[in-house]
Amino acid sequence: MKFLKILCLTIACIPLFASAATVDKTDPYKLMQAVSQQTFARLKSEQAQIQRNPDYLRTVVRQELLPYINTRYAAYKVLGPQLKQTTKEQRNNFVNAFTDYLVASYAQVLTQYTDQEIRMEPVKSVPASSSIVSIRVDILDAQRPPIRLDFKLRKNKQTNEWQGYDMVAEGVSMISTKQSEWSGQLRTQGVDKVTQDLRALAAKPIKPEEK
Repeated sequence: MKFLKILCLTIACIPLFASAATVDKTDPYKLMQAVSQQTFARLKSEQAQIQRNPDYLRTVVRQELLPYINTRYAAYKVLGPQLKQTTKEQRNNFVNAFTDYLVASYAQVLTQYTDQEIRMEPVKSVPASSSIVSIRVDILDAQRPPIRLDFKLRKNKQTNEWQGYDMVAEGVSMISTKQSEWSGQLRTQGVDKVTQDLRALAAKPIKPEEK
């Protein structure tokens, strides 16, 4: 699927998140810049271990990415109208399964890591009233045409800190894609079945893919 191939290339090139100690989370542009530097450094320095054990990428994702993605917000967006049909327990179970699915998906994505060039749009002033920001990134690769991506981040109004929750590749939203894929099953089989399926997908081993 074209979108997933773009997703693999992109998240490997410029993850949105990094450790709290080095990132200014109150500025989405500084967040993006700091993360790309730190995550690149870790992927490069630990390639030998990753090559020996691709499943180690789950650890990288949990340590470097997961703390800075709003998985609950993303999961609720995926549930869409079905959110109102769920109990608190069902919602928590779905968020946990969705989080594990994201960890596995991003770990699989990072097996595609190569040293592509990235170009982020110039820093812009973000109004204090803004709660959603979209930051453009162009992926430059000698083997394929340039790809435009827009990373969407959301500000926590209580802490004023930004977290990523979606990526739009060539006009296609990752959240919207998952909504479309799972909406029918959510309606006909319910959230518990989708949660079960997500757990099964998350449990699959991480395997290197052909570049």
